Amino acid sequence: MLFTDAELRAKLSGFLFLPAEVEWVEFKEAKRNYDFDDLGRYFSALSNEANLKGQEYGWLVFGIKDQPIPRPIVGSQYRPQRRDLDALKHEVAKQTNNGLTFEEIYELATTTGRVVMFQIPAALRGIPTSWKGHWYGRDGESHVPLGIQEVERIRRQVQDDWSAHLCPDATLDDLDPAAVAFARQQYRGKNPRHAPEMDHWDDATFLNKAKVCIGGKITRTAVTLLGREESEHFLPPGVARIAWILKDAGGIELDYRHFGPPFLANVEAAYAMIRNLNYRYLQNDRLFPTEITKYDSWVIREALHNCIAHQDYSRVGRINIVEYPESILLTNLGHFIPETVERAIEQDAPQENYRNPFLSAAMVNLNMIDTIGSGIRRMFNEQRKRFFPLPDYDLSDPQRVAVRIIGKVLDENYTRILMTQTDLQLMDVIALDKVQKKVPVTDDELKSLKAKRLVEGRRPNLFVSAKIAEVTGDRAAYIRNRAFDKDHYKRLVLNYLKQFGAANREEIDGLLLDKLSDALDERQKKTFVTNLLQGMRRQGLVDSEGTTRWARWVISKPPVGDPD
Repeated sequence: MLFTDAELRAKLSGFLFLPAEVEWVEFKEAKRNYDFDDLGRYFSALSNEANLKGQEYGWLVFGIKDQPIPRPIVGSQYRPQRRDLDALKHEVAKQTNNGLTFEEIYELATTTGRVVMFQIPAALRGIPTSWKGHWYGRDGESHVPLGIQEVERIRRQVQDDWSAHLCPDATLDDLDPAAVAFARQQYRGKNPRHAPEMDHWDDATFLNKAKVCIGGKITRTAVTLLGREESEHFLPPGVARIAWILKDAGGIELDYRHFGPPFLANVEAAYAMIRNLNYRYLQNDRLFPTEITKYDSWVIREALHNCIAHQDYSRVGRINIVEYPESILLTNLGHFIPETVERAIEQDAPQENYRNPFLSAAMVNLNMIDTIGSGIRRMFNEQRKRFFPLPDYDLSDPQRVAVRIIGKVLDENYTRILMTQTDLQLMDVIALDKVQKKVPVTDDELKSLKAKRLVEGRRPNLFVSAKIAEVTGDRAAYIRNRAFDKDHYKRLVLNYLKQFGAANREEIDGLLLDKLSDALDERQKKTFVTNLLQGMRRQGLVDSEGTTRWARWVISKPPVGDPD
């Protein structure tokens, strides 16, 4: 919900008289600057407090003193350019769970100064809002770690289980007989100890045992997984629908197909639409190419089954499988329950809560998903074994989960060679995969990669280190990205000055810039040359005649000597 200027001014007027103990509003003077991490911690704290106090939004207000009441407006010049305020949304989203960020950032001009009002969405039901992996709350005027009682209060906000609802008018005749027969096979394979007695179960008994029905009554789970195609009318206001869409490299839709119940059978029909062609690539130590399918069938099925288990069916949307020439994008509605992919992989255990507990339990019994919580971790390991890029999760939309499976080896893919090193931890492989894809890594990830000498360079221009270049045999690419030591460049400058007597900055740039690391951009290269020349002057190697950009550089007299 966005507010008009008049609504904001009315809201601000009310805020000025709020008692100090209101924990979902915070005031800061922020006359010029404000620490980014402090802002992020307040984002988490106000989001969580808004949830706990039943508010739709929390508010952080810059340009106002907290005392006395009514609070005086002092004005703030925090990020005075509008584009810098707008950029803050993306900066914050990168550090919160589920990519949560400001609903809007407003600027209000008053007679006593500019006021900046940050509209912060309340934490999602059942999920506290975190900042850099930590939950915060309020204690008076300060942000503090969110107490365990508050964490549990939010986590207990479990929504009604859509999948467990009964369909009063539905009967066993509304289920697909072939799907029920296939469900029996799946259940037998998952629960072999029940195999001897299963032959004596009628359908009602079997469906109760498999936790698809409740007391012989048809549930939304039963219709979704096993219902006839025409039984969909029992599900509204929810929708159970899978869409396969084929697009070209430019995103133009070429073909599509929709699948409804029974999902147990139709996931195979949807998977069959994917053009899983053979893919060839050369490994460095082999004469003949390796031939492999573009996509691992287990990885695609696991991703699709996860979409089915965790879809928010009440939002009347569909599960999408979008096929591109070199990747597949799978999406489902609803927030990502583990909050981050890294947390899901590191935890490697079942979730404490599920969006559709009844549906998830039925899918476990029908051998569609596991209960041990290792599905995502196994997806990453399967891609690792194939030397393919790891799955890409996009959690930027807090109400949608998207995962892209790439069906080819990336150019100069050092990561696929690293994956053959059995001593490398999966979290390091994930971080190195980010470097390959030019995706920012966290401080901890970079520290780990640097400690193992897996990457070199500086943010944002990281590249795979010499250790990996030697493994792959692609030393040429490494040489283009590494920096020679400074003495090499000093010798180039001194040799040039000996030959030509003097040089201006433009001539020195022409000598050095194309020889510097490709990992540096143009501005960084020029900064390197500036620092190099200043360092040589401090060493007594060179002098400058003149000032600023018109200076001419010469060898010091008498020369101190060559750095050789």
